[in-house]
Amino acid sequence: MDIFTGLINGFSIALTGTNILFCFLGALIGTAIGVLPGLGPAATIALLLPMTYVIGSPVTAIIMMAGIYYGAMYGGSTTSILLNLPGEAASVVTCIDGYQMAKKGRAGAALGIAAIGSFIAGTVAVVGLTFFAPPLAEFALDFGPPEYFALTTLGLLLAVTLSGGSIIKGLIILFVGLLLAMVGLDPISGKIRFTFGSIVLQGGFDFVTLAMGVFGLGEILYNLESTLKTEIVTTKIGKVFPTLKDWADSRWAIFRGSVIGFFVGIIPGGGAVISSLASYAVEKKYSRHPEEFGHGAIQGVAGPESANNAASSSSFIPLLTLGIPGNAAIAMIFAALMIQGITPGPFLVAEHPDLFWGVIASMYIGNAMLLVLNLPMVGIWVQMLRVPYGILAPIIVLFTTVGVYSVQNQIFDIYSMLFFAALGYGMRKLNFDPAPLPLAFVLGPMVERSLRQSLLISGGDLTIFVSRPISGTLIAIFVLLIVGQTGFFIKRKRRGKKTPAT
Repeated sequence: MDIFTGLINGFSIALTGTNILFCFLGALIGTAIGVLPGLGPAATIALLLPMTYVIGSPVTAIIMMAGIYYGAMYGGSTTSILLNLPGEAASVVTCIDGYQMAKKGRAGAALGIAAIGSFIAGTVAVVGLTFFAPPLAEFALDFGPPEYFALTTLGLLLAVTLSGGSIIKGLIILFVGLLLAMVGLDPISGKIRFTFGSIVLQGGFDFVTLAMGVFGLGEILYNLESTLKTEIVTTKIGKVFPTLKDWADSRWAIFRGSVIGFFVGIIPGGGAVISSLASYAVEKKYSRHPEEFGHGAIQGVAGPESANNAASSSSFIPLLTLGIPGNAAIAMIFAALMIQGITPGPFLVAEHPDLFWGVIASMYIGNAMLLVLNLPMVGIWVQMLRVPYGILAPIIVLFTTVGVYSVQNQIFDIYSMLFFAALGYGMRKLNFDPAPLPLAFVLGPMVERSLRQSLLISGGDLTIFVSRPISGTLIAIFVLLIVGQTGFFIKRKRRGKKTPAT
């Protein structure tokens, strides 16, 4: 099946009544979650994972989950511009100039260019996904256990080094995730490990329980502790469609942000946050008036918003073609696929073309829906900001508890969720980024399985990882990253010692 035939078939699947409805629901929920400060796409998808057991079609379930993810990128700009409070982590950069534009009475123009830039960038990224993913999947068919070990190990390292937090803390959370993934039966020998005599733990921890605890209940507990000040800078939004001058000032920022976001999104650990930061830095560097940045430059809104939406779409490339989730939200979608009995990877295109092309086609439709949801309906989203978080939180906790119990009808899962909620709350209190935890939990079994299979093939000879071209290249990149990070850490320590005390 060639690309155009696959895409036509994908639209025939995505345009069915059920899939259009769930695409709209995903986009609507994602936008609402992006608008409401406190909950991000990873937490929301984690809370809705039990729904995948109820939704019959895997295509429908993933279409909705994908809509939540890229929809949250759209909605996050609303609170950033009107409240100087990012509704989603990727919208942090939008606060810098978006809020200043709102203070000057240009909130409508900022919201408009953010929505239009997001639509253009999202569409560009989906076009790239359409033409880039199938060839990459064919290339990945040459991967054996050594290549998968090198790729997954590199993905875990990039997830830690590019997350933006402390690398040491990131590594600690990574190893915690790997340890949790090892609980249960050995995948090769079948021996029981780390169960401490518990029969229930022989099957290992359930990913849905972990995700809902760490990213759902843990996030809620942390947010209830802090008071979010939601004072809207202006009650009058004004005209949301940008003027010709605004478009002229923003068009190249949108283009550059789309390109940056697309390529950064492909890298595991890159994602929307890194791409928006990179886009802002590029726009400020190449602007003829860099002094305007931080004081209401429209390019400072257009570039980052385009970048984070492009990254959210392109991050599906490693998931669908290699089976590698690049960030926490994509790890939740990975889990949703596994719940449906579908293993993401290079065989997905051939074995499940309806899902592969149906999801891609739905992203074209979802982007158009989000443009409608975010331009004419801005006033409705603004009113949503007035709902106290203290009212929303108990409702979410109730649905979370019911959802966890409904997966396997075991009270043990509720206790497990409470344990993971305490773990997630503790990580946030101690400034540990929880994102590497689900990635390590998902990729850990893949790392272990491919490592042991490689050693069985080679008879214990470790040179198998460097003697094969693809795995050797990936291992070389892995080593260079470690050397580079070590050198940077040593330089920073020396610089700190040379700085005189004040």
